[in-house]
Amino acid sequence: MKLLIPGPVSTQAAVRAAAALDYAPWDNDFRPLNVDIRARVLGVAGTDDTMHATLPLQGCGHFAMEAALRTFVPHGGRILIPATGAYADRAIRLAREIGCDVATLPVGETERADPAALEAALLADPTISHAVLVYSETGSGIIHDVPALAQAAARAGRRVIVDAVSAFGALPLSLRDLPMVDGVVFTANKCLEGLPGLAFVIGHIGRLVECQGRAGSWSFDLADIYQHALRVGWGSFRFTPPAQVMAAFQVALDLYQAEGGQPARLARYTENMGILYDGMRALGLRPYLPEAMQGPIVVNIHAPEHAAWSLQGFVDGVKSRGFVVSNFYNTKQPSFRVGCIGAISPADMRDAVAAMGATLAEMGIGQAKAA
Repeated sequence: MKLLIPGPVSTQAAVRAAAALDYAPWDNDFRPLNVDIRARVLGVAGTDDTMHATLPLQGCGHFAMEAALRTFVPHGGRILIPATGAYADRAIRLAREIGCDVATLPVGETERADPAALEAALLADPTISHAVLVYSETGSGIIHDVPALAQAAARAGRRVIVDAVSAFGALPLSLRDLPMVDGVVFTANKCLEGLPGLAFVIGHIGRLVECQGRAGSWSFDLADIYQHALRVGWGSFRFTPPAQVMAAFQVALDLYQAEGGQPARLARYTENMGILYDGMRALGLRPYLPEAMQGPIVVNIHAPEHAAWSLQGFVDGVKSRGFVVSNFYNTKQPSFRVGCIGAISPADMRDAVAAMGATLAEMGIGQAKAA
């Protein structure tokens, strides 16, 4: 079964095999694995340990985002979040629930966040300390120009937190060139094609030192994770880690490097997206985004305007043909969404398009016009 969702993703057999063993995370034979992972993801982020630290957490990307907000934003502080879609909305909720005062910058569902508008909003409100930016908005499929947005925030004298959960490893990132970024949030189970259960923040070392004691939560305190590593060693993991997931992730990083790293991964995902996008149009369906706005991570397609249409029925039919797509959507209008990431080849995506066409025909929809 191939997963065509924006995470957790399909993984290679070697990744899954690494998770089939038992590990003792405090054993001296396991500690080098943690050291290796921490160093290698810094390379993916375009930085090194002189400027940034890799801070692992158990759990999902939302855990890491909450940790970043708690650690870097002053308690009760005011932040600005461009309202780019479902995942920006989640960041807004996380921030408000931990006591942040959140201002939002409206962004159309089929538009990219505008750096000039962000800069103007920040300059108009000197009480804002941070901009929180979503790199890949999987609710819509749009990729936002985070480097340009971060530079705009810096011109206004503000700090930045980046949600790169569905971007890290595929979309370009050079943290050496973005010193205004306090932290970048990502997980093992998206574009790096590992298993779920392991999240990370790559944190700016200077800010981690400045923000000690701010988080109000031991579990979500990135500054404490950093201090723990300094005391105990970079091979340690504060509290019990998802050891099998870490072992699988190291193998996933091996495969990532063997493929050619970020440029090769982005090229494969972009080819997957193009096959899907053109295939949906050939079936008489309309992608949610104009081609010029479509990112390589996930494609949303308008639901067919047909009495026989059922999202769950479509999902079940595609699944019976070997592919899993999401049985929910985050767009304002009804749609179905298909992920282009994970251990999915262009040949797989062609087969998936054929499976979707066969399912629509079975449903009696055929070349129906999309809503």
